[in-house]
Amino acid sequence: MNNSILVAWNESMSSRAALDYLVSFAVCTENVQITLLHVFRKASASEELMGKMFTKEEEKRLLDLLNKTKDFLVEKGFPPDNIHVEMSLEPYPTIADGIIDHYKKGKYDMVLIGRKRMSKAEEFVMGDISIRLVRALEAGAVLVVKSR
Repeated sequence: MNNSILVAWNESMSSRAALDYLVSFAVCTENVQITLLHVFRKASASEELMGKMFTKEEEKRLLDLLNKTKDFLVEKGFPPDNIHVEMSLEPYPTIADGIIDHYKKGKYDMVLIGRKRMSKAEEFVMGDISIRLVRALEAGAVLVVKSR
C-alpha cells in the first residue's frame, strides 16, 4: 500500500523541523511517495519593483534547495524514484491557497507542514497557514510540526 505525502517546503526552520520529523517517523520508505512543494505567492508592489531578474534567480535558488532536500531524503533511505519536486510558478494569493490547490489536483493522503511559534497578534495579522489547511482539507490528513 503506497501512501502519498505532500510536503509544503520552503527554507524556514519550521519546514526543516517538519522534514526531520518525517525522516524520524517510523515509515516503510519504499511505500511512501513524497512530493516536495514550494508555492510562490503573488508579489507585493515592492517585490515587483525588484524585477523579473530577481524572480528568476529566486526560482533557480529555490529549485536548487528542493533538489538538495530530495538528496537529503535519499540519504535517509527514501528511494529517489519516490520523491518528486514541484515548484508552483503560478503565484497564488496566499501560500495556503497554493497548497490547497495542489492537494486537490493530486492524489495525496496527507499534507505535512512546519509551523513556527507565533504570538496571537502575529497570527491575527499574518494568518496561519496550518490552521487554514486543517479547516480546508477536512477529508484529508494534515500533519503540523511545530518548530522549537
